[in-house]
Amino acid sequence: MQKRKLGKSGLEVSALGLGCMGLSYGYGPATDRREAVKLIHAAFDRGVTFFDSAEAYGPYKNEELLGEALAPFRDKVVIATKFGFEFNAEGGQSGMNSRPEHIRQVADAALKRLKTDVIDLFYQHRVDPDVPIEEVAGTVKELMREGKVRHFGLSEASARTIRRAHAVQKVTALQSEYSLWWREPEAEIIPTLEELGIGLVPFSPLGKGFLTGKVDAATRFGENDFRSQIPRFAPEAREANHALVALIRKVGESNGATPAQTALAWLLAQKPWIVPLFGTRRSERLQENIGALSVTLPPDDLDQLSAGAAAIAIAGARYPEAMLRRSGL
Repeated sequence: MQKRKLGKSGLEVSALGLGCMGLSYGYGPATDRREAVKLIHAAFDRGVTFFDSAEAYGPYKNEELLGEALAPFRDKVVIATKFGFEFNAEGGQSGMNSRPEHIRQVADAALKRLKTDVIDLFYQHRVDPDVPIEEVAGTVKELMREGKVRHFGLSEASARTIRRAHAVQKVTALQSEYSLWWREPEAEIIPTLEELGIGLVPFSPLGKGFLTGKVDAATRFGENDFRSQIPRFAPEAREANHALVALIRKVGESNGATPAQTALAWLLAQKPWIVPLFGTRRSERLQENIGALSVTLPPDDLDQLSAGAAAIAIAGARYPEAMLRRSGL
């Protein structure tokens, strides 16, 4: 397994990380616990050392799953988790909360659920407009001094917010959506990260499954699959967006790669400090995605993907308005 360092922090991880959300939350019923543990172990056996979770995934269930699954080799992996939300009695998000006392409560609870004495990478899940980012960064800095956290991260933060946080406590990584069908970070975020020496951890590098080529206009999503609420996944949008998948498939075929491998290989080629998080519930997809590390796209093919994708008008918003407001985006 290839390794990468997240910016100038010195934090070294596998070149691909496993985003574990979908094992517990978001894509229908949770995966059987034994099967989920088996998948996480298979990822480790194949060289994955970077595992991503959050208290919001479940909530809490995903951290508990990782705590159990990673216990046998805890000292050989990097665990990332997140803070920043409140939850109601039913487990739904009831608002954002990055007040210092709440961050501390989340950290202590996460340490217990993860069965560890330190969180390797602690992200603010979404920027809280009611709490100055300097207070957030300062609180995580204190947790780092206490040995409860090793590295500080942000998620879906603006360039200005990143700079303000970084001035208080160096930010190791930004986790934000980035892929061939969401390239907004290229305008301002990626140059800022490069300037400050911060790593980028893209979530949804395969467009929540769309860029694999296995989702089309006829695909039906279960009621617990959050893609059923996303405008970009409406049947008419999926049909229109197929042009991007066709481009990826064409380039991939000329390199002996699947669409998923091609999309990941393009992302990996953008910067050496980018570490995509892929998610899966199936061992064959795990193997396929890791196989992207063996795919080297020629410069002309990278250019073809970049220019071709830029010329395709992607139909549908990436999230519904209510979800964007709830997450502060």
